[in-house]
Amino acid sequence: MPKKACDYPILFSVLLLVSIGIVMVFSASYNYAVDTYNDGYYFFKRQLMWAVLGFAAMVFMMNYDYHKLERWANALLVLSILLLLAVFIPGVGATINEATRWIKLGPITIQPAEIAKIAMVIYMARSMSKKNDAMKTFSKGVVPYLIIAGIFFVIIVMQPNLSTALTMIMLCFVMMFAAGANIGHLASLLGIGAGAAAYIISSGIIADTYWYKRIMIFRDPFQDASDTGFQLVQSLYALGSGGLWGVGLGNSRQKQFYLPMPQNDFIFAIICEELGFIGGVAILFIFMFLIWRGLRVAITAKDSFGRLLATGIISIVALQVIMNVAVVTSSMPPTGVPMPFISAGGSSLSISMASMGILLNISKHCEIE
Repeated sequence: MPKKACDYPILFSVLLLVSIGIVMVFSASYNYAVDTYNDGYYFFKRQLMWAVLGFAAMVFMMNYDYHKLERWANALLVLSILLLLAVFIPGVGATINEATRWIKLGPITIQPAEIAKIAMVIYMARSMSKKNDAMKTFSKGVVPYLIIAGIFFVIIVMQPNLSTALTMIMLCFVMMFAAGANIGHLASLLGIGAGAAAYIISSGIIADTYWYKRIMIFRDPFQDASDTGFQLVQSLYALGSGGLWGVGLGNSRQKQFYLPMPQNDFIFAIICEELGFIGGVAILFIFMFLIWRGLRVAITAKDSFGRLLATGIISIVALQVIMNVAVVTSSMPPTGVPMPFISAGGSSLSISMASMGILLNISKHCEIE
């Protein structure tokens, strides 16, 4: 049994981000919630409820020996695939904004893709930790994991949810790299993938899809500011309006029915508008600190499974932060990636906090104080 305390800087960072998220969800969503649900506190109450459930899950996982997760790895992987498929069953899956990504259980909706991320990390950490030198081979160190990530990719793309599907692929590559896979193999695959993506986009094969429209409009969202580029343009207006110190908490203009559903994926734009450049950078510094502490846990964990599991968990956070900020600043095509711990979303918040509980449990077994 571990005798050390958990990594308190990680714990405090997560609680601080969640607290900021609750406040900003309330600020960003109030007008939309009044107009849609006749209750300005609608999203605030939901976010608070999921934060409480997430905190309970984090405390439980913080005290649940992470080594026991190895025995659940296969079951979690299969369960996550079944849940992803379940969204396509009429009456089970819920369609919101032309996307079928959720399972509806009464008043609660769960996004199985969030479960799939951590399930894949646990499975790959367990499998890779047992291969040692075999990870250097293409047949054992790359192919099996690409197949698993590919299965997730196909199912999630069908929902459609390209951003999360790509996150699964990137997460797979991070895990393989951390486990010691041959860098030449990984670089070759990345080159082939980039070349294939460039060909598909330039050839016009996907010219009639919404993905293609998003890729094209991101280059200059102002060329169609009233339609396909509307959300990006409004996000940029919010960022520019905030200036150095912001317009003040609760005083955003873009959340007044300009930026669609501002409490979700584009909440960072509202943060920068209300709290300014200083506020936005401060939040990014908290994330950077959290990621650094997470990597520190990964490096100093006592066993291979712990190192890979910690790497995967903190990589989920890092990838989502990078992609979310890149979208909000129009540095990449718009995708549906939430900002961890801050964007409105029940299953995303609670599962992210539970994952942090696993990371905190691993920190109890680290070789340094």
